[in-house]
Amino acid sequence: MSILADNKGLREDYRTSVKRKRYLLLLCCVFLLAIIVCAVATGSFSLPLARVIKAISGEAGHSEMVVIWNIRMPRIMAAVLGGWGLGLAGCVMQSLLRNPLVSPFTLGISHGAAFGAAFAIVILHAGIAQTATLRTTATNLITINSTVITTLCAFLGAMMTTVTILLLARVKRLSVQSIILAGIALSSLFVSGTILIQYFASEIELASIVFWTFGDVARSNWKEIGITGISTVLVTVFFFIKRWDLNALSSGDDTARSLGVHVNRLRLTGMVLAALVASTVTAFHGVIAFLGLLAPHIARKLTSSNHGLLIPMSCVIGAMLLLVADTVGRCIIGSGTLPVGILTSFMGAPLFLYLIVKEKNL
Repeated sequence: MSILADNKGLREDYRTSVKRKRYLLLLCCVFLLAIIVCAVATGSFSLPLARVIKAISGEAGHSEMVVIWNIRMPRIMAAVLGGWGLGLAGCVMQSLLRNPLVSPFTLGISHGAAFGAAFAIVILHAGIAQTATLRTTATNLITINSTVITTLCAFLGAMMTTVTILLLARVKRLSVQSIILAGIALSSLFVSGTILIQYFASEIELASIVFWTFGDVARSNWKEIGITGISTVLVTVFFFIKRWDLNALSSGDDTARSLGVHVNRLRLTGMVLAALVASTVTAFHGVIAFLGLLAPHIARKLTSSNHGLLIPMSCVIGAMLLLVADTVGRCIIGSGTLPVGILTSFMGAPLFLYLIVKEKNL
């Protein structure tokens, strides 16, 4: 009887803990909505909250509608979806490879995208410069001549990294640690390739490459946001359905197989889908470091290793971090904006070091 009573008590404690963490996830979602509203109202063209609400309902003036729906909302939605996708990709990759240091950035996916963009700008001549009044003291405004070509090449570069890693793992039957080392080696290879392309680039092309690699969520239009949103939502649903398989995999491959999980199929499919989301975000917005690495660790500290909570929490945390970084970047300079990739690096590095110090089992 005492054993049954103990088991019943443990079940009640587990239900209470899960309920508490679900409330925490809901609270984070509310915070995300609040940050979105603040981001809409914040900028060089200040908008009171009442006007923001009227604009959302379609009752504001023409200037407010243009600022909100043509300028701010696209970059806000791009930041939310981009952070969501990178948080999801980092969480899933860390679970599939059972290594807390795995992310799209550390596996070389971001570096592959940077190489693809550099190839498009220099070899395919997709970078130009325009004389304009600037946010800074520079004399030329660096833009991308063909965003379609640059985005496509960046996406192909990112997916080329993923396919190479998966082929090595499949053919040579690499261990999880070897896969990570292969990603590091590919990162070094693509960084070297990018530097080589920069060496032969003109000043304008070199500036265009640097401009792209900074990372910026203001580049996307509604069509590109729709593509990112559809792919991110579909992949999120897939991994949420597979949450119990990921829970089993966290206990080891043998344990997962004993529970009926097709480990190799799950790892291959999961890595491809996670890389697809990360590649799409990186292709549209440039290199955004640390988010895919940091968001899952914060989510794991707030919830647990239960992927039913860890996956959505990682997505929400990633969206919050990228949106906050972009909003701060818009406000920190009076008439312009700082690249969001710089701010995420500044924000991510100390937070990640803090997690390393506080978490002994990292």
